[in-house]
Amino acid sequence: SFSGHAAFPGGKADTLQETPYEIARREAWEEIGLPMDDARIPKPFKIEPLCYLPYNLARTELVVRPCVAFLHADEEPDDPEHPSPLVEERMIPRLDAKEVAAVFSAPFHNFLRATDQESPSSSSAIQRKQRPLPPGSWYEGNWIQWKDHPWRVHNFYVPVDDQRVTTPGNAMDADHPQGNLAEKLEEEQDQQRRFKVWGLTAHMLVDAARIAYGKEPEFECNPHFGDEEIILQAEREGSLVDKKRKRDEGAGDKDKEKTEPAKM
Repeated sequence: SFSGHAAFPGGKADTLQETPYEIARREAWEEIGLPMDDARIPKPFKIEPLCYLPYNLARTELVVRPCVAFLHADEEPDDPEHPSPLVEERMIPRLDAKEVAAVFSAPFHNFLRATDQESPSSSSAIQRKQRPLPPGSWYEGNWIQWKDHPWRVHNFYVPVDDQRVTTPGNAMDADHPQGNLAEKLEEEQDQQRRFKVWGLTAHMLVDAARIAYGKEPEFECNPHFGDEEIILQAEREGSLVDKKRKRDEGAGDKDKEKTEPAKM
């Protein structure tokens, strides 16, 4: 809901019959080229639907239903010296240049940590033995009040100097806002070597990691999952309905020129 910021693939329902998972798969296809048809996913990979997370609320007062799935190799390797291929090395995203400026990844378990940690299962971890992490912190956080509820703002700074960050390349005119954003992200990768993941996206990552690993993070966080109490309050106040009306009535040509986020 914020242009130019890191986000997951996602969007609104095209019909009332679509399930949240169907919406997520469709948006992932449209934005980063992940096939909607499981039969079209390159072997040996498959997508395994896992669960929905509790509803979250964006600062724009859009209600978001996170969908969790596991993209992994379908079979265990017979030879331990030749492990299964990594998704980030074999599946190259195909980006919609009008919607996505870049795709990058981060070790999932790190979203429970207050400091950087390499993943022992990744090839980049071996490379890290020869070179240090890029300068800067991994995590910063602070508390705010949102609709009279305490809400933890998480800020993660993901190292991207040791991974392939996929961009749309020359698919977008240089004078288009999205083309400018892609160029800016490439410069940020070269200079800062970290991408910022914060706000709603970071909140969903922390919730998902807490559930997946059955552990609490090394930093402070909201004890509950999602924002359902805040959503109920917003519904009672009528702000969700009002927001929808303003958006529907105010949609215009400016929406076509908005820049979109980098995707994780």
